[in-house]
Amino acid sequence: MTLSKWLILFSTLFFCNCVSASPPQVLLANVYDETKHSNISDYLVSEKFDGVRAIWTGKHFLTRQGNKITAPTWFTAPLPDVWLDGELWSKHQQFATLSGIVRTHIPNNHDWQTVSYQVFDMPNAKLPFSRRYQNYTTLISQLNAPHIQAVKQHQFANNQLLTQYFEQITAQGGEGVMLHLAAAKHTVGRSDALLKLKPYFDAEATVVAHLPGKGKYQGQLGALRVTTSQGLLFSIGTGFSDAERSTPPNIGSTITYRYHGFTKNGLPRFASFLRVKQPE
Repeated sequence: MTLSKWLILFSTLFFCNCVSASPPQVLLANVYDETKHSNISDYLVSEKFDGVRAIWTGKHFLTRQGNKITAPTWFTAPLPDVWLDGELWSKHQQFATLSGIVRTHIPNNHDWQTVSYQVFDMPNAKLPFSRRYQNYTTLISQLNAPHIQAVKQHQFANNQLLTQYFEQITAQGGEGVMLHLAAAKHTVGRSDALLKLKPYFDAEATVVAHLPGKGKYQGQLGALRVTTSQGLLFSIGTGFSDAERSTPPNIGSTITYRYHGFTKNGLPRFASFLRVKQPE
Protein backbone atom coordinates (compact mmCIF):
# COMPACT_ATOMS: atom_id res chain seq x y z
CA MET A 1 0.00 0.00 0.00
CA THR A 2 1.31 3.43 -0.90
CA LEU A 3 1.85 6.06 1.80
CA SER A 4 -0.91 8.28 0.41
CA LYS A 5 -3.45 5.44 0.43
CA TRP A 6 -2.37 4.41 3.91
CA LEU A 7 -2.91 7.94 5.20
CA ILE A 8 -6.35 8.17 3.60
CA LEU A 9 -7.33 4.84 5.16
CA PHE A 10 -6.44 6.02 8.65
CA SER A 11 -7.19 9.74 8.35
CA THR A 12 -10.63 9.45 9.92
CA LEU A 13 -9.14 7.83 13.00
CA PHE A 14 -6.78 10.60 14.06
CA PHE A 15 -7.23 13.65 16.23
CA CYS A 16 -8.13 16.91 14.50
CA ASN A 17 -4.89 18.58 13.47
CA CYS A 18 -6.18 22.13 13.67
CA VAL A 19 -4.10 24.37 15.97
CA SER A 20 -5.38 26.78 18.59
CA ALA A 21 -3.66 29.07 21.04
CA SER A 22 -4.41 26.66 23.87
CA PRO A 23 -1.96 23.87 24.79
CA PRO A 24 -2.42 20.61 22.86
CA GLN A 25 -4.34 17.85 24.59
CA VAL A 26 -1.69 15.26 25.44
CA LEU A 27 -1.23 12.25 27.68
CA LEU A 28 1.00 12.83 30.72
CA ALA A 29 2.83 10.21 32.78
CA ASN A 30 2.56 9.22 36.40
CA VAL A 31 5.54 7.82 38.31
CA TYR A 32 6.02 4.06 38.23
CA ASP A 33 5.35 2.41 41.60
CA GLU A 34 5.96 -1.32 41.93
CA THR A 35 3.32 -1.59 44.68
CA LYS A 36 0.64 -0.32 42.28
CA HIS A 37 1.89 -1.45 38.87
CA SER A 38 3.09 -5.00 39.37
CA ASN A 39 1.89 -6.62 36.12
CA ILE A 40 4.82 -5.57 33.91
CA SER A 41 3.70 -7.73 30.97
CA ASP A 42 0.67 -5.48 30.47
CA TYR A 43 2.94 -2.60 29.43
CA LEU A 44 5.02 -1.71 26.40
CA VAL A 45 8.32 -0.20 27.51
CA SER A 46 10.62 2.25 25.75
CA GLU A 47 13.51 4.58 26.47
CA LYS A 48 12.61 7.95 27.98
CA PHE A 49 14.36 10.50 25.79
CA ASP A 50 15.71 13.64 27.45
CA GLY A 51 14.52 15.92 24.65
CA VAL A 52 11.88 18.55 24.01
CA ARG A 53 8.31 17.19 23.87
CA ALA A 54 6.97 18.04 20.43
CA ILE A 55 3.46 17.46 19.11
CA TRP A 56 3.23 17.40 15.32
CA THR A 57 -0.21 18.81 14.46
CA GLY A 58 -0.02 17.89 10.81
CA LYS A 59 1.19 21.41 9.99
CA HIS A 60 3.86 22.29 12.55
CA PHE A 61 5.35 21.41 15.94
CA LEU A 62 3.94 22.59 19.26
CA THR A 63 5.42 22.24 22.73
CA ARG A 64 3.30 20.75 25.49
CA GLN A 65 2.49 24.30 26.57
CA GLY A 66 1.22 25.18 23.09
CA ASN A 67 4.22 27.21 21.90
CA LYS A 68 5.14 26.81 18.24
CA ILE A 69 8.53 25.27 17.43
CA THR A 70 10.02 26.71 14.25
CA ALA A 71 11.80 23.85 12.52
CA PRO A 72 13.48 24.10 9.10
CA THR A 73 11.27 23.29 6.13
CA TRP A 74 13.44 20.32 5.15
CA PHE A 75 12.98 18.85 8.64
CA THR A 76 9.16 18.94 8.56
CA ALA A 77 8.68 18.24 4.84
CA PRO A 78 8.50 14.42 5.19
CA LEU A 79 5.93 14.55 8.01
CA PRO A 80 2.34 13.73 6.99
CA ASP A 81 -0.89 15.55 7.78
CA VAL A 82 -1.62 13.50 10.90
CA TRP A 83 -1.22 14.04 14.62
CA LEU A 84 2.00 12.66 16.15
CA ASP A 85 3.54 12.85 19.60
CA GLY A 86 7.24 12.55 20.34
CA GLU A 87 10.50 14.15 21.39
CA LEU A 88 12.90 16.33 19.48
CA TRP A 89 16.20 14.80 20.58
CA SER A 90 19.91 14.99 19.87
CA LYS A 91 21.88 12.62 22.08
CA HIS A 92 22.16 11.65 25.72
CA GLN A 93 22.87 14.40 28.26
CA GLN A 94 22.64 17.20 25.70
CA PHE A 95 19.30 18.70 26.74
CA ALA A 96 20.54 22.26 27.25
CA THR A 97 22.14 22.40 23.80
CA LEU A 98 19.11 20.80 22.17
CA SER A 99 16.71 23.18 23.90
CA GLY A 100 18.64 26.13 22.53
CA ILE A 101 18.44 24.72 19.00
CA VAL A 102 14.73 23.96 18.88
CA ARG A 103 13.54 27.11 20.69
CA THR A 104 15.30 29.52 18.32
CA HIS A 105 12.72 31.43 16.26
CA ILE A 106 14.96 31.46 13.17
CA PRO A 107 16.16 27.85 12.84
CA ASN A 108 19.82 27.16 12.17
CA ASN A 109 19.99 24.48 9.47
CA HIS A 110 23.41 23.29 10.56
CA ASP A 111 22.32 22.84 14.19
CA TRP A 112 19.10 21.07 13.19
CA GLN A 113 21.17 18.43 11.38
CA THR A 114 21.93 17.02 14.85
CA VAL A 115 18.24 16.72 15.80
CA SER A 116 15.87 13.80 15.29
CA TYR A 117 12.15 13.45 15.94
CA GLN A 118 11.55 10.39 18.12
CA VAL A 119 7.88 9.48 17.65
CA PHE A 120 6.32 7.53 20.50
CA ASP A 121 2.59 7.83 19.80
CA MET A 122 0.02 8.43 17.07
CA PRO A 123 -2.90 9.65 19.23
CA ASN A 124 -6.30 8.10 18.64
CA ALA A 125 -9.08 7.83 21.20
CA LYS A 126 -10.46 4.67 19.60
CA LEU A 127 -7.35 2.50 19.44
CA PRO A 128 -5.27 0.78 22.16
CA PHE A 129 -1.64 1.76 22.39
CA SER A 130 -0.47 -1.60 21.01
CA ARG A 131 -2.30 -0.80 17.75
CA ARG A 132 -1.12 2.81 17.73
CA TYR A 133 2.45 1.55 18.08
CA GLN A 134 1.99 -0.60 14.98
CA ASN A 135 0.49 2.37 13.14
CA TYR A 136 3.25 4.86 13.88
CA THR A 137 5.94 2.27 13.17
CA THR A 138 4.40 1.50 9.77
CA LEU A 139 3.96 5.17 8.95
CA ILE A 140 7.52 6.17 9.79
CA SER A 141 8.95 3.20 7.94
CA GLN A 142 7.15 4.42 4.82
CA LEU A 143 8.35 8.00 5.33
CA ASN A 144 11.94 6.73 5.03
CA ALA A 145 13.41 9.93 6.51
CA PRO A 146 16.48 9.24 8.73
CA HIS A 147 15.72 12.13 11.12
CA ILE A 148 12.16 10.88 11.76
CA GLN A 149 12.37 7.76 13.91
CA ALA A 150 9.87 5.42 15.55
CA VAL A 151 10.53 4.77 19.23
CA LYS A 152 10.86 1.03 19.69
CA GLN A 153 8.65 -0.59 22.33
CA HIS A 154 9.57 -3.70 24.32
CA GLN A 155 7.48 -6.10 26.39
CA PHE A 156 8.85 -7.82 29.50
CA ALA A 157 7.47 -10.78 31.38
CA ASN A 158 8.67 -9.72 34.82
CA ASN A 159 10.30 -7.03 36.90
CA GLN A 160 13.75 -8.59 36.60
CA LEU A 161 13.75 -8.13 32.83
CA LEU A 162 12.46 -4.57 33.23
CA THR A 163 15.33 -3.92 35.65
CA GLN A 164 17.88 -5.19 33.14
CA TYR A 165 16.50 -2.96 30.40
CA PHE A 166 16.34 0.04 32.76
CA GLU A 167 19.96 -0.45 33.78
CA GLN A 168 21.03 -0.83 30.15
CA ILE A 169 19.38 2.48 29.21
CA THR A 170 20.71 4.45 32.19
CA ALA A 171 24.21 3.00 31.73
CA GLN A 172 24.20 4.55 28.26
CA GLY A 173 23.32 7.93 29.76
CA GLY A 174 19.58 7.63 29.17
CA GLU A 175 17.07 9.47 31.33
CA GLY A 176 15.01 6.41 32.20
CA VAL A 177 12.17 4.39 30.68
CA MET A 178 8.48 4.81 29.91
CA LEU A 179 5.81 2.15 30.47
CA HIS A 180 2.68 2.46 28.33
CA LEU A 181 -0.33 0.24 29.05
CA ALA A 182 -0.73 -1.77 25.86
CA ALA A 183 -4.53 -1.97 26.07
CA ALA A 184 -5.08 1.70 26.96
CA LYS A 185 -6.84 3.97 24.51
CA HIS A 186 -5.50 7.49 24.21
CA THR A 187 -6.68 9.95 26.86
CA VAL A 188 -5.52 13.41 27.87
CA GLY A 189 -4.02 14.52 31.16
CA ARG A 190 -2.06 12.54 33.72
CA SER A 191 -2.85 8.83 33.79
CA ASP A 192 -1.56 5.45 34.96
CA ALA A 193 -1.81 4.40 31.32
CA LEU A 194 1.61 6.03 30.97
CA LEU A 195 4.31 5.66 33.63
CA LYS A 196 7.85 6.97 33.91
CA LEU A 197 10.72 5.25 35.66
CA LYS A 198 13.72 7.53 36.09
CA PRO A 199 17.20 7.10 37.63
CA TYR A 200 18.14 6.43 41.18
CA PHE A 201 18.64 8.10 44.50
CA ASP A 202 21.89 7.54 46.43
CA ALA A 203 22.22 6.12 49.94
CA GLU A 204 24.74 4.32 52.17
CA ALA A 205 24.80 0.87 53.73
CA THR A 206 27.20 -1.36 55.66
CA VAL A 207 28.51 -4.61 54.17
CA VAL A 208 27.63 -7.59 56.38
CA ALA A 209 28.36 -10.54 54.03
CA HIS A 210 29.69 -11.61 50.64
CA LEU A 211 27.35 -13.86 48.63
CA PRO A 212 29.08 -16.21 46.14
CA GLY A 213 28.62 -15.76 42.41
CA LYS A 214 27.14 -18.25 39.97
CA GLY A 215 27.62 -18.90 36.27
CA LYS A 216 30.12 -16.44 34.80
CA TYR A 217 30.74 -15.08 38.31
CA GLN A 218 31.63 -18.49 39.74
CA GLY A 219 34.45 -18.02 42.28
CA GLN A 220 33.78 -14.29 42.50
CA LEU A 221 31.40 -12.00 44.32
CA GLY A 222 27.77 -12.57 43.40
CA ALA A 223 26.23 -9.94 45.66
CA LEU A 224 26.83 -7.90 48.78
CA ARG A 225 24.56 -8.40 51.76
CA VAL A 226 24.15 -5.00 53.36
CA THR A 227 22.23 -3.24 56.10
CA THR A 228 21.18 0.39 56.41
CA SER A 229 21.15 2.61 59.48
CA GLN A 230 17.38 2.02 59.60
CA GLY A 231 17.95 -1.73 59.90
CA LEU A 232 16.95 -2.71 56.34
CA LEU A 233 18.76 -5.87 55.23
CA PHE A 234 19.02 -6.63 51.50
CA SER A 235 21.40 -7.72 48.74
CA ILE A 236 23.09 -5.73 45.98
CA GLY A 237 24.12 -7.79 42.97
CA THR A 238 24.70 -5.26 40.18
CA GLY A 239 26.98 -2.31 39.49
CA PHE A 240 30.30 -4.09 40.14
CA SER A 241 33.28 -4.13 37.80
CA ASP A 242 35.17 -7.41 37.28
CA ALA A 243 37.93 -6.10 39.58
CA GLU A 244 35.40 -5.32 42.31
CA ARG A 245 33.90 -8.79 42.03
CA SER A 246 37.40 -10.29 42.41
CA THR A 247 38.24 -8.05 45.38
CA PRO A 248 34.92 -6.99 46.94
CA PRO A 249 34.45 -4.31 49.60
CA ASN A 250 35.43 -5.50 53.06
CA ILE A 251 32.83 -6.70 55.50
CA GLY A 252 32.13 -3.79 57.83
CA SER A 253 32.92 -1.17 55.17
CA THR A 254 30.40 1.46 54.13
CA ILE A 255 29.32 1.52 50.51
CA THR A 256 27.20 3.93 48.50
CA TYR A 257 24.43 2.42 46.41
CA ARG A 258 21.79 3.84 44.12
CA TYR A 259 18.11 2.93 43.97
CA HIS A 260 14.74 4.11 42.68
CA GLY A 261 12.08 4.24 45.35
CA PHE A 262 11.03 1.25 47.41
CA THR A 263 9.39 -2.11 46.82
CA LYS A 264 6.11 -3.13 48.44
CA ASN A 265 8.24 -4.71 51.19
CA GLY A 266 9.93 -1.39 51.93
CA LEU A 267 13.32 -2.34 50.44
CA PRO A 268 15.27 -0.16 47.98
CA ARG A 269 14.17 -0.97 44.42
CA PHE A 270 16.80 -1.57 41.70
CA ALA A 271 19.66 -1.23 44.22
CA SER A 272 23.05 -1.07 42.47
CA PHE A 273 26.58 -0.65 43.83
CA LEU A 274 28.31 2.69 43.21
CA ARG A 275 31.46 2.90 45.33
CA VAL A 276 33.13 2.25 48.69
CA LYS A 277 32.91 5.26 50.99
CA GLN A 278 36.35 6.55 51.82
CA PRO A 279 37.14 7.50 55.47
CA GLU A 280 36.82 11.23 56.12
